[in-house]
Amino acid sequence: RDEFGRLLERERISSNEHLTRAILRERAATEEERQKAQRFAKQLEEKDRELKKHDAYYKEQLARLEERSAQFYKVTTEQYQKAADEVSARFKRYESHPICADLQDKILQCYRQHAQETLSCSALASQYLHCVNHAKQ
Repeated sequence: RDEFGRLLERERISSNEHLTRAILRERAATEEERQKAQRFAKQLEEKDRELKKHDAYYKEQLARLEERSAQFYKVTTEQYQKAADEVSARFKRYESHPICADLQDKILQCYRQHAQETLSCSALASQYLHCVNHAKQ
């Protein structure tokens, strides 16, 4: 019985040692996983900071480009308006009204009525010529 008790005691001690080693291995593996997770978390945070930095940079660049574009648009619009005003002033449209239009109509009507006797319209033609010469002055 003594020997059996010692054998049982050795088995128990051996079993405890195996269990202790397994627990230590498991703790080491758990600690390694925890450290790996921390490293990944730090890398992720670093990437996040980097992305935020890039985002801020590109937003700033976009704002600058939009500002410059607005300035170019304003300058271009002003230059276009100035050029349009200059062209409009230089080549002003003049309204022209036919001079002596009533006499012109009367002469044409007379020529139609007296197609074979155009000299009968000479008094009207003379009045028309006088009106035109007077308008030129």
